[in-house]
Amino acid sequence: MCNSGAGVRHPYAAGETPPAYREPAGTATTDGGNGTTGTTGDDGGASGARRRRKGGYPPLPEPLPVPVIDNHTHFDFREGSVEVSITEALDAAEAAGVRGAVQVGTDRASSRFTAAVVEQDARLLGAVALHPNEAPLLAEAGTLEDALGEIEQLAAGPRIRALGETGLDYFRTGEGGRGSQLMSFRRHLDIARRLGKALQIHDRDAHDDVVATLLADGAPERVVLHCFSGDAGLARICNEHGWYMSFAGTVTFRNADNLREALLVADPALVLTETDAPFLTPHPHRGRPNAAYMVPYTVRAMAGILDTGLDALCARLAANTEAVYGSWD
Repeated sequence: MCNSGAGVRHPYAAGETPPAYREPAGTATTDGGNGTTGTTGDDGGASGARRRRKGGYPPLPEPLPVPVIDNHTHFDFREGSVEVSITEALDAAEAAGVRGAVQVGTDRASSRFTAAVVEQDARLLGAVALHPNEAPLLAEAGTLEDALGEIEQLAAGPRIRALGETGLDYFRTGEGGRGSQLMSFRRHLDIARRLGKALQIHDRDAHDDVVATLLADGAPERVVLHCFSGDAGLARICNEHGWYMSFAGTVTFRNADNLREALLVADPALVLTETDAPFLTPHPHRGRPNAAYMVPYTVRAMAGILDTGLDALCARLAANTEAVYGSWD
């Protein structure tokens, strides 16, 4: 039975870190990453990874005027000694105007976690997949086919709305592993098409091959380039083919002019937002751990880049997200 969380009043104040995200008293924080890395691929796709970043979790932002959805997050990844339940995480997000999320799998364990947790709270939907950096490891172990079979079984669940995150990553995996990455990506494409699910793509340093594979194999009806990392040229390709572009905290980074240019070019009907938490924390808290409640920092930056009203942007993001994944109810 799903818990909707409806009617809950949260004891959270903007400008203060939500209680569940505070480090236990006496816990020292050390710098376990400067926030410059990309996505879950930086952990090789492994679920349940623990890091500790300097400064702890940031304060709760002012809530958004129209609720939106974080369409890519990892509740099974942990930061330091902080232990946050799914309910606590979603309550904090709801207090910031983030009414739901898509929990995303990266390997067999995290995909099993996803399939289980989406049945526990109506504010969650799920995506399951083998991260591209997992594919070469599984191929070497001789278990890639078995893993793909399990992903297909998990993907059949009614609250699993996407295959993801899958794709290609040429940053972490060298040329020797690219064949198994491509095979895994193509199999995820096939599963998504046959099951009528959306596809969440991890694309790191592989734009041309991701596009070529989608065009050659035939993309599912709904494709999302998670943590969009291309430029205006790639955004135009997405516009042409109706592929969604999901902007993360990276769009707020000072050195990310390419992302801001892409956002300005992107068809507004194809724009989504995400955290990729606990990674990619937006400015001004870059380098600290991320969480679903941090979406407003990114959305406000997007509104500034687009020179558009915040209410209108939030409403558009919410509508786009449900166009991809369906209803959360």
